[in-house]
Amino acid sequence: MGIDLYYTPGSSPCRGVRLVAAALGVDLNLKLMNLMAGEHLKPEFIKLNPQHSVPTLVDNGFSLWESRAIMGYLVNQYGKNDYLYPKDPKARAIVDQRLYYDMGTMYPAFSDYYYPILFAGAPEDKSKYEKIAPAFDFLDKFLEGQNYVAGDRLTIADLALICTVSNFELIKYDISKFKNVTRWVEKIKSEAVKYEEVNGEGLKAFQSLIDKLLKN
Repeated sequence: MGIDLYYTPGSSPCRGVRLVAAALGVDLNLKLMNLMAGEHLKPEFIKLNPQHSVPTLVDNGFSLWESRAIMGYLVNQYGKNDYLYPKDPKARAIVDQRLYYDMGTMYPAFSDYYYPILFAGAPEDKSKYEKIAPAFDFLDKFLEGQNYVAGDRLTIADLALICTVSNFELIKYDISKFKNVTRWVEKIKSEAVKYEEVNGEGLKAFQSLIDKLLKN
């Protein structure tokens, strides 16, 4: 049966899962979902995932959603070692903390401000915009004196966060004043397996969606 990934190419959580799979050498059967057409609301998909969200992974009948949970599962299930998601409790706790930071701080800093503008034509909300710089300040501090966000090696936390941070780059948010982040971005872009194929092409798809929405 193999491993199915229900996804949309422009979604940064979907991109993160695909980068982890690429790093592991795991082949995914990509199942493109048209959210605008409501494909995620069909009964057969809701049976797989009651929250009807993407990405959703189905591994030989085992269904899992939430991108960061999927990333950890892929390493635990298919990793030849624990390089991307260390088993040591303290090292793993730092990776988990960075993943929760991405989910609870960095990704919402993007989605809370930009999504209403892009998807609903809402006016800019200055209070939401002002949460972006502090989110980057935290990331910059995490990276002080080190090359990766959770220690001395590439982990799934880097692959999750690069997809979120690259959204800001796409939307032309200036990250240059965050020197550690800027350095880290270039390093991960050069080291992540299939970065351009997965995240680069995904960003182009996201840009295409933005252009389409802004024309309407």
